[in-house]
Amino acid sequence: MSKDQYLSTKLVTVYCDLGSLAIAHNVFLQFFQPKTILCNVMIHGYLRNEWYSEALDLFKMMRSCGLEIDSYTCHFVLKACTGLSDYEMGMEVVKSVVDKQMGREKFLGSAIINFLVRFGKFDDARRLFNKMRERDVVSWNSMIGGYVQASQLNEAFYMFFEMRKCGITPSPITMVSLIQACMRSGDLELGKCVHGCAIELGMRNDILVLTSLVNMYSNMGDIVSARQVFETMLMRNLVSWNAMISGYVQNGLVLESITLFNRLVTSGGGFDSRTMVSLIQGCSQTAHLKNGKILHGCIFRRGFESNVILSTAIIDLYSKCGVLKQATFVFDKMKGRNVITWTAMLVGLAQNGRADEALKIFHQMQVEGVVANSVTLVSLVHSCAHLGCLRKGRSVHAHLIRCGYAFDVVNRTALIDMYAKCGKIRPAELVFNEGSISPDVILWNSMITAYGIHGHGEQALGVYKRMMAEGLEPNETSFLSLLTACSHSGLVEEGLRLFHGMERYHKIRPTQKHYASIVDLLSRAGRFEEAETLVKQMPFDPGTSILESLLNGCRTHKNIDLAIKTADRLLCLDSLSSGIYVVLSNIYAQAWRWDAVNHIRSLMRTQGLKKTPGYSSIEVENQVYTFFAGDDSHPNWAEISRYLENLRLEVEASGYVPDTSCVLRDVDEPMKIKLLWGHSERLAIAFGLLSTPVGSSIRITKNLRVCVDCHNVTKYISKIAGRELIVRDANRFHHFVNGNCSCKDYW
Repeated sequence: MSKDQYLSTKLVTVYCDLGSLAIAHNVFLQFFQPKTILCNVMIHGYLRNEWYSEALDLFKMMRSCGLEIDSYTCHFVLKACTGLSDYEMGMEVVKSVVDKQMGREKFLGSAIINFLVRFGKFDDARRLFNKMRERDVVSWNSMIGGYVQASQLNEAFYMFFEMRKCGITPSPITMVSLIQACMRSGDLELGKCVHGCAIELGMRNDILVLTSLVNMYSNMGDIVSARQVFETMLMRNLVSWNAMISGYVQNGLVLESITLFNRLVTSGGGFDSRTMVSLIQGCSQTAHLKNGKILHGCIFRRGFESNVILSTAIIDLYSKCGVLKQATFVFDKMKGRNVITWTAMLVGLAQNGRADEALKIFHQMQVEGVVANSVTLVSLVHSCAHLGCLRKGRSVHAHLIRCGYAFDVVNRTALIDMYAKCGKIRPAELVFNEGSISPDVILWNSMITAYGIHGHGEQALGVYKRMMAEGLEPNETSFLSLLTACSHSGLVEEGLRLFHGMERYHKIRPTQKHYASIVDLLSRAGRFEEAETLVKQMPFDPGTSILESLLNGCRTHKNIDLAIKTADRLLCLDSLSSGIYVVLSNIYAQAWRWDAVNHIRSLMRTQGLKKTPGYSSIEVENQVYTFFAGDDSHPNWAEISRYLENLRLEVEASGYVPDTSCVLRDVDEPMKIKLLWGHSERLAIAFGLLSTPVGSSIRITKNLRVCVDCHNVTKYISKIAGRELIVRDANRFHHFVNGNCSCKDYW
């Protein structure tokens, strides 16, 4: 080699070590006929900086120019092929090794074995391994590591025992592979044995092995052992600190992770984006906004905000804490957003009740050409369910089918929920019954819930019987859904049998929620003595959900004395719940006790409590319109108002008589009738009848319980208009067809 090429080889090595590949490449290009050693140094530089394509391009140039290909060239190029997952090119290199009889080099044989096992060619790798005259620890590590990555854990340990029989001393890399095997198997005792073996082999202070042990113990939930290993380490690098911080977060010890981070910083140690990702995820778990903001400040000062994974974790943090303005700010500033980032933003909006904005984000995602994954789509299904957007929900269902996600149990469960909440029980049934019978009890529960909210108690019980016939064991949620279904359908005796059989036949002890459902069941049926007896006999003090069920029953049956007594108990538990005051006020109003109504409303004003305003929404041509009571803000209000007046005249001519007891204000009769016709569901129905094709179904979603008069008038409207009117209120669905409701006036 000339003196110039010798010096240039040294320069290329130095520049590659510094990561200055562009300068190293310029030095390399000064030679029209570079020697093999210079080419090898350049290829190795590319490899170390993960410029795999450039390494292969240079190798191809060497072959085309007739330059000598030696064992080092093949070794480096095989690693580049592994990095690019280029099996065909790698096999060409292997062929060159065989043709030029370079296979005797131990390091090259190990490189070929490593290449083969990475592509799952274990039989070929094993044959080559068995033919090797000399097998060093690197060769053994390649085989053991390959088996671990392929989850062939028995083979990995067999190779380890064979290695020991051959007198080869394991290296730290060997033990790290075995530790990973223990993590994959979930066998903590085996992990402890490997730990002991590592100590016997003199690795008690090896930083790589000890860090792997911290990871292993953390992943298996033995955080005490993980901490012991970490604290006994004589030397720690950032990877070690990150492993322990991540371990704390994985095991729910978020405050401990923050404390350890403070210890790292005060000891003069640095941190990286991986440190911050773990800490931010910990704050997300506990919704600890204050610590999250402090960490975000650290991230900003260190310039880590460009890290996509970290920024995505920050979006998730702010979403979990309900601070969507901050989450959106971080999202909008991000560059290079991936599907996980988009999904985090979409899920954050959906979980915070901003389903309409989640749908807009999905549309923007599609415009920018980002392909949605299963998590994105299932979150979108939940958004459609929340808004009652049937058309968009069907579109997402079609998307799931095209992507091959539709038969996933999680997605099927979400689709059943979506169709049920959009008032379409038949498509929900089709989703439930398609494919093979699932052993996942959550899927079955979703179908029971779907029938329940539509008042199909008998069908819900039918799913339960099928479930039992298939040998599936119901859980707490199963019984909660079943009891709710019975309550909405008036199946009192069936509900009582289920309730009393929970612990007797299924060893499931009823919780507060189950007692609340059975109290609701009895109260709806007017069986207050039994409900009160049950409340007295339950094994714990009744919570708000149980007493609220009793109070709602009192409202339905106008049981004022029990209502007052129940409300007093409720206010002792939750004096700041506006709902309790509202129900009690309504009960007094139904009894014409306006002095008591005014007293309750005065108490609410004193405590700064406000009644939740009622509203109804309807989807027309892919857009959701929302109406509040007495709302005249719609651009087509004049037309809606005229149509409502015509409807009023028609239903009154058909025999409808307004039930003004539903107006809980001390005003005269004409004003009460006017207020009734300003209820939000009537506005939404009128708008729907004006805006949709004749004969089509209309779906209305209301945030509160529909009043008795609106329920009655909707029956008349369904007959006069010849339409199916589907109203989803706070409790259940009502299907109005030809003057009748699916609830049979029991709700």
